[in-house]
Amino acid sequence: MIYFDNSATTQPDPEVLRTFTAASQAFFANPSSLHGLGIEADRLLGRAAQQVAELAGMPDGTVVFTSGGTEANNQALFGFARANAGHGRRILISSVEHPSVLNTAEQLEAEGFEVLTVGTDGNGRLDLSDLERKLSQKTIVVSIMHVNNETGAIQPLEEAGRLIRRKAPRAVFHSDTVQSYGKLAIPGGPDGPDAISVSAHKFHGLKGSGALILKRNAQIRPYLFGGGQQGGLRSGTVPVAHAAALAKAMRLAEEARGELQFGEWRDELIRFFGGWDKVRVLGGPESAPHILSVAIRGIRGEVAVNALQEKEIYVSTSSACSSRSRSESHVLRAMRIDEDFRHGVIRLSFGRQNSREEILRFKEVFAEFMDTIERV
Repeated sequence: MIYFDNSATTQPDPEVLRTFTAASQAFFANPSSLHGLGIEADRLLGRAAQQVAELAGMPDGTVVFTSGGTEANNQALFGFARANAGHGRRILISSVEHPSVLNTAEQLEAEGFEVLTVGTDGNGRLDLSDLERKLSQKTIVVSIMHVNNETGAIQPLEEAGRLIRRKAPRAVFHSDTVQSYGKLAIPGGPDGPDAISVSAHKFHGLKGSGALILKRNAQIRPYLFGGGQQGGLRSGTVPVAHAAALAKAMRLAEEARGELQFGEWRDELIRFFGGWDKVRVLGGPESAPHILSVAIRGIRGEVAVNALQEKEIYVSTSSACSSRSRSESHVLRAMRIDEDFRHGVIRLSFGRQNSREEILRFKEVFAEFMDTIERV
């Protein structure tokens, strides 16, 4: 079995599972309880939060543990918009954001906020001139993902950050780094994002575990209300074992990042796909090393997915969030992909368990598939 759908979810690392199990057994108490067991659990939670902040490059920042990337993105947009509404009501997002950002922005628009979408070029990269035109003193939130989940396009966060600091100094700069954490360095410093979202199951951690990580001066309002846990920013009993496992997964991802061969595999496959006129690579060598999407003219992506699955090779059509939907990808629309190619997209995404031998096997099977459809 060859699994090339790691951008949908990854296989949990055994070390992460051991951390989760050990913490669940030894630190099962509610971290809000005043007795000794609760205090011990709270200490572990604090250590996990500090590790997560340091690994994210924000050692003095605040960590809000969430149920994953979708909640973290919701927390960011709702929380930053409502906290800063006194300075303006303009929100900017890119046209290729994940639905958890797009749909949250729609809700904020219904609340009376002004939402503007920043365009991209044909490779799915942010149009910086369009961003500059739409930034103003009224802008309070800008959300730009780091790596696109469908195509792997890397967004120029530092260049965007410089424009935001100059033209909208009050704006909070958020980035969905769900697809980039553990594979690419996330820009820090004065031009880097004020807050990032991460999701553990994208880097061999556990589903249902993520975080919104904020720089120290980022002002945000709570999104969930109740007992006032996590400094009042996210109410609800904090799952200590999930927090510890998230910190473990982040550390393992950072330690392995320099040893990954994803870029070599991606470049090899780009050359391979160039052998067919019917196949178009979306993105290219400048995209993220672990995601490669290709469009096959004249077929639906599901045909290729099913054919590969028969040979025990697992890929997806686009993103897992939309692969079961018949609706057209908003990312491909934004990139202005030709109609003949738009419905035949498949995405390969690599994880730490993959090997070059699997790349060679994929090439063999894909070539057989292309021979079959070209004879039809």
